[in-house]
Amino acid sequence: MSKKTNTTFTMIKPDAFKDGNSGEILAMIEKAGFRIVAGKVTQLSLEKAGEFYAVHSQRPFYKDLCAYMSSGPIFAAILEGQNAVERYRKLIGATDPKNAEEGTIRKKFARSIEANAVHGSDSDENADIESAFFFSSFEQFSAK
Repeated sequence: MSKKTNTTFTMIKPDAFKDGNSGEILAMIEKAGFRIVAGKVTQLSLEKAGEFYAVHSQRPFYKDLCAYMSSGPIFAAILEGQNAVERYRKLIGATDPKNAEEGTIRKKFARSIEANAVHGSDSDENADIESAFFFSSFEQFSAK
């Protein structure tokens, strides 16, 4: 398999981090067969949150999203595993936790559609972009 299908990006969002769910979420990720190849606790400034979510800048929820994502610490991580993006999206579940399947991260930990516990890249290309946004040495993690 190519490198792109073997890595994805995730972050544990401020709500789940504040609630003390990081350990359980990371355990679910590892139990699902992913390897955490990079990880760090950080806090986004309002400006950095705006850069990360720039793709949504014309959407009505953009300002609230940026405010929420800069409201507290997050845990950003690069995950490795076969078909990583697709498999991780399945593990996290639907954006709206009411629609998420039992056993998914969002079903277990999300508070609402806005405070939905985790982010997961939606494509191989975005996984690369998002990983590089948080990890300047991303290439060393993805050169498999």
